[in-house]
Amino acid sequence: MSREITTAPSSRPTRFGFIYWVANWMELVERFAYYGVRVVLPVLMVKAVELGGPEFDHIQKGTVYAVWALVQSFVPIFTGGFADRFGYKSNIAVATVLKICGYMLMGYCILIAEWLAGMPLTEARALGIDHTYALFFAGAMLLATGTAVFKPGLQGLIAHQMPKGKESVGWAMFYAMVNVGGFFGPLVAGYMEAMPWREVFLINTAAICLNFIPLFIFKEPDHHGADNKDGSLKVLANAFRGLLEPRLFFFTIAFAGFWLMFYQLFDILPNFIDDWVDSRSLAQVLIGWFGESSVPTVNGGNITQAWMINANALLIIFCAFGVGYITGKFKSLHAIIVGIGISATAIFAFSISADGWWTLAAIAFFSIGEMTASPTKMRYLAGIAPPGKEGLYMGYVNFTVGIGWSVGSILAGNLYQNGGDKVVLARRYLVEHNGLDANTIAAIPKNDLLPYFEKIVGVDAWQTRTLLWDTYHPQTMWLLFTTIGVASMIGIFLYNHVVTAASQNPRHSFNLMGHRWVSIALAPIALAFWWGTYHLRSGGQDWMELLAVLVQAVLFSGLFLLSLSMKAPEPFQEE
Repeated sequence: MSREITTAPSSRPTRFGFIYWVANWMELVERFAYYGVRVVLPVLMVKAVELGGPEFDHIQKGTVYAVWALVQSFVPIFTGGFADRFGYKSNIAVATVLKICGYMLMGYCILIAEWLAGMPLTEARALGIDHTYALFFAGAMLLATGTAVFKPGLQGLIAHQMPKGKESVGWAMFYAMVNVGGFFGPLVAGYMEAMPWREVFLINTAAICLNFIPLFIFKEPDHHGADNKDGSLKVLANAFRGLLEPRLFFFTIAFAGFWLMFYQLFDILPNFIDDWVDSRSLAQVLIGWFGESSVPTVNGGNITQAWMINANALLIIFCAFGVGYITGKFKSLHAIIVGIGISATAIFAFSISADGWWTLAAIAFFSIGEMTASPTKMRYLAGIAPPGKEGLYMGYVNFTVGIGWSVGSILAGNLYQNGGDKVVLARRYLVEHNGLDANTIAAIPKNDLLPYFEKIVGVDAWQTRTLLWDTYHPQTMWLLFTTIGVASMIGIFLYNHVVTAASQNPRHSFNLMGHRWVSIALAPIALAFWWGTYHLRSGGQDWMELLAVLVQAVLFSGLFLLSLSMKAPEPFQEE
């Protein structure tokens, strides 16, 4: 099998050309719209009905993200092959239409639900005829599908246009452009947190429409995939079988732990910051620099969580090129190991303090680890992609993301609902420490609970935060995510040891029996997901809430059965 940096196709350029930069621009626009919604969703989804939100709980939120992760990350495994087969431009156009539909349905879910019920949301929910969650879920899946179609087409185009010998710098620049969009989207979103629900989605729908324009100014490049005359079913079948290639499979499983940890920065940290982090001094510094009217604040003077997390994208914009240059001097897997270790250390830091400056520093440190590990995975897999299969292998990039993100969303949703949400813990405190009736406390509307708590307990808002923090220790959930990150780092270390030895010895058991190693690994993975399905169901969760676990149980069971019929892989050479 090929080395990590393969010989370029004949159509591959020798310098960064026009199409490369157009593709980067489209990624910037797409990320602006995506993160403009994504960064505020964790807070908006649990926002009280009285404040214009849908008031989902954290388990519902986690379910949305878990299935979103599967769609957005597993579908590219197949759409990557379609991008190679039918063209990158068509792929991007279809993706943009799907994303527009998703944004609009999410934005209008409350209004449509009220129209279907014929009454306000508060009344409909009390009567059990509320369709808001189902409508929002459908919109989120459309957005996830659009992103899943967009990613391998755009990244395949980037890989096709990547100059030979400049892969590390090229992917680092691409990653920086991703984060330019990822920075300005949340920057605007920081103001949008206080806007009506619909306007957040309308603004980002308008933004994503801009991606139609570049499709008219460049010609579809020639690529080997155009010579592939396989039908749609054959493309799907080949993509599914490709997941069982031993080197790809074990990299996917080991690296999934990093993504489980990584996505908590965007899925649960926003809620954690909104509930617990005291960033008043940080907000005052920014107000001194930019003026009070320019800095959005919430919760008695805190800076918005969107702006705090945006430090991640800002740092990547300025540092991605330099980090990419440095990591380009090392083996990809070595850089990934270091990146995971740095990120895990930052995640651990969230468990130490809820001070705004400390949290900001932890986000910055996490960003260094992300820059070291995340773009390097694209270099690693793009480098081993056969000519004409760049889109397919960029689709495989997302498989490892999907596993980690989905499982992490389920874990985080349950952990935060039961031991992290400030309102939930305030209800619990009133029952456990003030002896109030649980049913009476549960009946108090979410928006009224904390003012009621302050009155009964005799504390102000900041004393409430400190009291609940010291009593229930919501920060301890970060220790679990740190442990998972460290386990992923160890997994990549062992993977690197094995594949390096196998590349030097054609008779190594990984070369001769790697396909059987895959089968052996798939059996306990599939059983673990079936156990998770049973455990969640027996714990009272409905089928919607365990859908993501069930889908992965079926998927890995299918892969296990398919692996039993696979032939031994060809020996490969590591970089």
